[in-house]
Amino acid sequence: MKESNPQLINGVPVIGIVIVSHSRRLAEGVRELALQMVKDHVPIAVAAGIDDPANPLGTDAMQVYEAIASVYSDDGVLVLMDLGSALMSAEMALEFLPSEQQQHIHLCAAPLVEGAIAAVVAAASSSDIQQVITEAQGALVAKATQLGLDESHLSLVISEEPMINDKGQTSQISLTVSNRFGLHARPAAQFVSCAARFQSQIQVRNITKGSEFVRADSINQVAMLGVRQGDEIVISATGSDAEEALAALQTLITTNFGEDNTPPHLPITPLPPNPTRWGPLAPHLPIAPSPHLPTSLQGIPASPGVAIAPCFRYRKTPITWEQTTSREQPPHYHVEDIREEWQRLQTALHTAQQEIQTLLSHSSIQIGDTEAAIFDAHLLFLADPTLLEAAQQRIFTQHLNAEAVWQGVINEVASNYRRLDDPYLQERIADVVDVGQRVLRVLSGTPMTIVDVPQPAILVAADLTPSDTASLDPTRILGICITAGSATSHTAILARSLGIPAIVGLPPEILQLADGTQLAIDGETGRVWVEPEPETLVALRTQRDAQQVNRQQTRTIAHQPGMTRDRHQINVFANVSGINDTQQAVNFGAEGVGLLRTEFLYLNRTTAPTEEQQLEVYQAIAQILDHRPLIIRTLDVGGDKSIAYLGVGLESNPFLGWRGIRFCLDRPHVLKTQLRAILRASFRHQIKIMFPMITTVAEIQAAKAILAEVQGELRQAGVPFDEAMQIGIMVEVPSAVTIADQLAREVDFFSIGTNDLSQYVMAADRTNPKVAKLADALHPAVLRMIHQTVEAGHAAGIWVGLCGEIAADPLAAPILLGLGLDEVSLSPPAIPAFKGAIAQLTMPQAQAIVTTALQQDSAAKVREIVNDDLHLI
Repeated sequence: MKESNPQLINGVPVIGIVIVSHSRRLAEGVRELALQMVKDHVPIAVAAGIDDPANPLGTDAMQVYEAIASVYSDDGVLVLMDLGSALMSAEMALEFLPSEQQQHIHLCAAPLVEGAIAAVVAAASSSDIQQVITEAQGALVAKATQLGLDESHLSLVISEEPMINDKGQTSQISLTVSNRFGLHARPAAQFVSCAARFQSQIQVRNITKGSEFVRADSINQVAMLGVRQGDEIVISATGSDAEEALAALQTLITTNFGEDNTPPHLPITPLPPNPTRWGPLAPHLPIAPSPHLPTSLQGIPASPGVAIAPCFRYRKTPITWEQTTSREQPPHYHVEDIREEWQRLQTALHTAQQEIQTLLSHSSIQIGDTEAAIFDAHLLFLADPTLLEAAQQRIFTQHLNAEAVWQGVINEVASNYRRLDDPYLQERIADVVDVGQRVLRVLSGTPMTIVDVPQPAILVAADLTPSDTASLDPTRILGICITAGSATSHTAILARSLGIPAIVGLPPEILQLADGTQLAIDGETGRVWVEPEPETLVALRTQRDAQQVNRQQTRTIAHQPGMTRDRHQINVFANVSGINDTQQAVNFGAEGVGLLRTEFLYLNRTTAPTEEQQLEVYQAIAQILDHRPLIIRTLDVGGDKSIAYLGVGLESNPFLGWRGIRFCLDRPHVLKTQLRAILRASFRHQIKIMFPMITTVAEIQAAKAILAEVQGELRQAGVPFDEAMQIGIMVEVPSAVTIADQLAREVDFFSIGTNDLSQYVMAADRTNPKVAKLADALHPAVLRMIHQTVEAGHAAGIWVGLCGEIAADPLAAPILLGLGLDEVSLSPPAIPAFKGAIAQLTMPQAQAIVTTALQQDSAAKVREIVNDDLHLI
């Protein structure tokens, strides 16, 4: 930084101007235009673009810092920015300046082109910094006047006081997080990704744990808030799109980040009290002890299943360093060219990002989008602004090399996680280390380690990173044994998704076994047998074969029609929210889609999807289904789904407010656009349309009138569509149940939405943890509503389905069957279990269970009745 004093031109103090833009060409053009106005009498510096030929658009805080330094004057420097991260880079640049100089730097909210011209003209005329700011911020007035606009049409409000560093109004919302594990890795990644899409500065704090506000665009800061189920958080947004940002984040949270809150069935047997790690065998698996090897080992069960194979010791290739004598720790050395060193780190980060993106794509195909989303968090870790800012500042201020700086910031983040009281969050250290080591490996030039076993084997290792685990081939790696980890680690989660039996937390002695040593493992009990005796092998093989037969039967049943033992058929469809979900549904044996939630097309956007954009998605989903039925629900916003750009904001009683069909009838242009896309997609496909939240006959008649209008327009234009397409409604409010006989005359089918019906019947907000348990679809009050709806529909000659997640509860299968439903629609992974459950029943058995269940007085008693009856069948 040059010496701090005023710059004088012809004895007149001159103010410096800095133009910050994502585009170098744009910034140079603005500078050229401005200089023509003042004949080079005002110093103007440019900080624009980044040094990456493949991706030149972006901003760099150090460029901004150097630009400010080149035009600095105690009379003031005005910084003008284009959009998005330009403001963040400018704010970061100020941190590199001494505090006495920061007060002379002014970040201005003026428009870039007009503001720059007005500012340089004012500066050239000897105006002080406050006058220059005022002129810059009023730069749109002349244009507006020429266009004949008055002040009410101006988007920029000119106040009497200059708006220095004005960031807009601050808004806040308070929410309770209700998904099962709170803001764990995947929800935290969704939260941060959503926050980063907006220009507003967004912060979040955990009121329940008494935390301070942290940046919402930092994956580590958000994760370390330790937000668990039931915690109350406050989100604050400051900026022009603050309301839109808060609405989007609220939707994420109130919809549980798309997660099913039903606890997953993990067939993991808890360890006995005070287990002996080198313990005795299970009673039914005798083994003779060996004098040289331990007979068995006890670990923590992490992924169920039996595996018998030789062991293969996995040793990851260590990162080696040429510049240091230890060759194990990154070198520390002084660098002269700090810009080149920062670029070297950025290049390594970019390479690591590409590798993780490839891994994410591979995992999405192999194990599905839900579990693969672990690597979304890894990508956000690499883009965490607090991490990058810390690394950049150390390189520029301490002149340290990239390896040392990166290792330092990784160690600090890991230490922060380690200090937390929450064991679940402490396990995220593995993800931090995984990402950190990936970047260090790129910087060192160490090649990636690939697990390459000569024959099918049980992998033995001290630890496996999530990246290691996701890359495993289940046909070659038959089991996993590691000394580190826990049953809730990402490594364990991925192993379960891959179907590989796994045991974690084993004693270190297992690492002493030679490659090729015969092992047998039971991932359900956490037991490992070393060189098992023949009797043990026979018992384990019998157990393994039974599991394989059961899995094969489940897969076979899943791809057969849903059928009872007495040949009564019920259609088993899937609830989906996109193209990937649809493919997963087909893989799980779905016979169609009973509910396509079209809200996914509208969320995380700033404008509504066009007709063509919707058409493309509907056609892609229909193509995957290959003539299977596809029921598309029209836009269902409001309630727990706010979309600010549609005008669907926050309400005091959102579930009783402007939602579902109420919104669509008030905004017919939105509904008509969607109906046109659905109708066009229906040509040569089996598509049905369903209207949500119908409470009166007038509503469905109004919706049908709009549909008929759109059909007429398409006919007139010669656009083909399915003229016989069925029309249905969601039955999800008590009023629809009580007038179901009247509504049935208007439509071709009913689909009962038990998620909402339960909360309306029980007067319990399902997003409120304090009362959500009351909204139980197996409560007799709700079951009677379902029964009444089925009877009314069948009496009118229409079919009746159900698309609530109650169908994913195995105990609900006999009840839904016995209630006489023609179709059920549930989450794709639950389809095999549902089909398997009804395959064990007959209709008279299911009807008998329903008759008894309807007479109970609580959901708990209904479950008890079903459990008892199923044991007798």
